[in-house]
Amino acid sequence: MLANRFLENPLVVQSMVKPSRPDFEVTCAFNAAAIKHNNETLLLLRVAERAIQTDGKVSVPVLNCEGETSVIEVIEFELSDPKTDYSDPRVVHYDEKPYLTTISHLRLARSKDGVNFIVDDTPFIMPDRPTEAYGVEDSRITKLGDTYYIQYKSVSYESSINVTLATTKDFITYEKGPIIFCPENLDVAIFPDKIDGKYVALHRPIPRQIGQPCMWLAYSPDLIHWGKHELIMQPRPGKWDSGRIGASAIPIKTEKGWLEIYHGATDSDVYCLGAVLLDIDNPAKIIARSEEAIIKPEAEYETSGFLPNVIFSCGATMEDDGDTINVYYGAADHITCGARFSMKEIFESLGV
Repeated sequence: MLANRFLENPLVVQSMVKPSRPDFEVTCAFNAAAIKHNNETLLLLRVAERAIQTDGKVSVPVLNCEGETSVIEVIEFELSDPKTDYSDPRVVHYDEKPYLTTISHLRLARSKDGVNFIVDDTPFIMPDRPTEAYGVEDSRITKLGDTYYIQYKSVSYESSINVTLATTKDFITYEKGPIIFCPENLDVAIFPDKIDGKYVALHRPIPRQIGQPCMWLAYSPDLIHWGKHELIMQPRPGKWDSGRIGASAIPIKTEKGWLEIYHGATDSDVYCLGAVLLDIDNPAKIIARSEEAIIKPEAEYETSGFLPNVIFSCGATMEDDGDTINVYYGAADHITCGARFSMKEIFESLGV
């Protein structure tokens, strides 16, 4: 194992996050994008909230966009109602329609040292569109020029899971753009540099009839219209990434190629991180790929929680030494932790 977990783990827990309204409670603060800006490390956390529950009922938050202004409403279901299925604490099925028990927004946490974080009191990006009726989740941040491009999941019953693009220059204000990857697609990570004059992104479409969740490449002239899709990586039977794979951090440009920290899950849903090195001029070409995970669930805060045995990252930052990579990850789908890696050691493990 190549990871040096932060001794301060966990870095962000639910009690550090103020609910967005008084009748809500924060259940999870995890899966954060990471970027350095103005001498700070910023984490763009996924904050999951739910309505404070009452006995005999399950209350779920859902965005209503039917009026002039969108508003999050709370819908209550009687547990005694035979139409209510609450066997999965993440989802309520009522009359066979699913509702998430939480709704997520994106919120900033700030740190001068990359370890000790203070979470903003208010959300940064809130769901406010019909395509976000069930929340916004799992962002990544790419800097291109003086603009930061935020890629995040938009979730709703009607439109499934899409990927939306937002932009900011200062992490004070932002502008939401369009959906850039249609349903059902996850784990979009836009490269921080053009390749052969085109923008490039990793993405992970989800097949429903034939195939596996694999990593793809796509190209764009303008960050909005994406095409020339290429399948580049598949799960590997019998290995740590046998069940599904997807991008985690934004690719890091190195002298040896594009270094991508990616996640993989086994068939039994144990989530780990590994590394893949892609050709600098043709990222569809794999130079080397981790045979073993570079970090797997071992610490108590990774093996127990909302969803045990999960390490899932959406962001990493580089230290000024050019070798140390700080990877921030969601542990057990409920808190945020960090680990340091040496790029040199990752390359040695890849045999390059």
